[in-house]
Amino acid sequence: MLEREGVEAYPGSIALVDALEARGIAMAIVSSSKNAPNVLRAAGLLERFPVIVDGIFAAEHGIAGKPAPDTYVRAAVELGIATQRCVVFEDAISGVQAGRAGDFGLVVGVDRGAGADELRHHGADVVVTDLDQLLPED
Repeated sequence: MLEREGVEAYPGSIALVDALEARGIAMAIVSSSKNAPNVLRAAGLLERFPVIVDGIFAAEHGIAGKPAPDTYVRAAVELGIATQRCVVFEDAISGVQAGRAGDFGLVVGVDRGAGADELRHHGADVVVTDLDQLLPED
């Protein structure tokens, strides 16, 4: 169904990915989903993320899921970047907790229903409703 109907990514998320890619910033996807590569492929984004730490990868490597920071830490290791120099973008409380617990340089909460105050309370340094809010204005 994903391949037939496709997946539409948030436009603001694509804008941020475009901007980061243009600056040569390394990016990874961390997801508890076992379908992350399929979703990324259906959205036409798979090739943009050289590192994917998803539910299958975590299970195969015995990596604890969120709120443990282990999947995010593994993505940083795979990118060859210290966690203190990485940014976590997360819309779930457990993901924000994982980012904070992993000593990441910045944890951005994306409020898609969890609530800005809750995201901040659980460790988000910054909360936005759309990732394009992080881009400089033209």
